[in-house]
Amino acid sequence: MYAYFKGLVAEINNESIVLETNSIGYNIIMPSSDIGRLFPGDEVKIYTYTSVREDAMWLYGFLEKDKLEFYKLLLNVNGIGPKAAIGILSNASVDDIRVAIIAQDTKALSKLPGIGAKTAGRIILDLKDKVSPEDILDNLGNDKQVAETSGVNRIKKEASEILGALGIGPAQAMSALNKLDISDNDDVEKIVTLALKQL
Repeated sequence: MYAYFKGLVAEINNESIVLETNSIGYNIIMPSSDIGRLFPGDEVKIYTYTSVREDAMWLYGFLEKDKLEFYKLLLNVNGIGPKAAIGILSNASVDDIRVAIIAQDTKALSKLPGIGAKTAGRIILDLKDKVSPEDILDNLGNDKQVAETSGVNRIKKEASEILGALGIGPAQAMSALNKLDISDNDDVEKIVTLALKQL
C-alpha cells in the first residue's frame, strides 16, 4: 500500500515511532534494532509494510529496503506473523539469519525469541531456496548505516573469497568469519588463518 515515508521522528516508543509527514503523524512499528538508531527530530526515510486485518491496520517500518524485503520473506513462513517477524529482526541482523538458513543452523534460529526448534526448521525449509551466500556478500561494504565498519566488511569479503578458493563453501566461510572480532586494521591473511581454526 505504502512503499515508504519520509518525515521527522516526532515520538519514540518501545515498539514504534511516530513519523510526522505532511502534518500527519503515522504510528510505525519497527524492530528495536532500528528504533535504537533514531532520535526525535531526525529526518528519515522508512520503508513500510502495511498489515490489514478485519479489526485493524498496522504499519511496519524499516530503515533499509533489504530488511523490508527479508521481513516479507519471513511472513511467507507458516506460523510467523507480522509481530513475530519484527521480533526476529529486533534480535538478529538479516545477514545473521541468512547465514543460519544457509548453514541449516536450527540452534542459532531457536535462540531468537518466540522461535522453537519446529519453527526454526520451518524457516530453513521455506527459505533455503530464497537466500544465497551472494546476498550476504553483496551487503558487505555497502552498509550505509555504519560507515566506520566498511573496512571490516572489505576484509570479510576478501577473506571469504580466499576461503572459497581453498574449497570452503560460502555459508561455512561466512559463519566462521562472523565468529571473529575483526577490526578494519586486521590483516586479511591473519583473519583467514583464524577463520580456518573456527571450521
